[in-house]
Amino acid sequence: MQWVFGPIRVTLGTICDFTRGNGLQKKDFVEAGYSVIHYGQIYTQYGFSTKETVSFAEKSVFDKLKKAQPQDIIMATTSENVEDVGRAVVWEGETEVGISGDAYFIHTSQNARYMNHYFKSIHFQNQKVKKVTGTKVIRINAKDMENFSILLPYMERQEQIVSILDKFDTLTSDLTQGLPLEIAQRQQQYEYFRDQLLRF
Repeated sequence: MQWVFGPIRVTLGTICDFTRGNGLQKKDFVEAGYSVIHYGQIYTQYGFSTKETVSFAEKSVFDKLKKAQPQDIIMATTSENVEDVGRAVVWEGETEVGISGDAYFIHTSQNARYMNHYFKSIHFQNQKVKKVTGTKVIRINAKDMENFSILLPYMERQEQIVSILDKFDTLTSDLTQGLPLEIAQRQQQYEYFRDQLLRF
């Protein structure tokens, strides 16, 4: 793709491959083994991205699963509410990871973190709410998502946007690190301006 005049509008299906997971159930979890992600964990135990899984499976189970690769995005496609459907985590581990049914892993030629910020944005959410199905169990289908539109900047610009949004994400979601850092920075600003304003 060529970006001559800035961002271009494309559909997700032109830049993403959606693959449905399979077979993994919570009863398959073991204390140690091969890394796996169950769809329900995406909105209960994972944040924006992860390098490790909270669950593991034996080799006999793992071998039968569809596998996501590093920098793939893993998305929950089933939930009891609309908000959690389409929630995703970027897999940044060093090895492949097994994926359960009711989840897709998404392979993209674009910046995976940029894409996940998009999945959290109102631009994705507004399209999603028109396509979810079900009442007690809410679902979203890849065939519908492939037609969702996205405004796509060139790769360097994606990286710049990710850098900015990641910092905001840290400040707003990581209270143990982000908030104290924000307070410390504001304190430094206060002291600087205080000293400047009170210099006679």
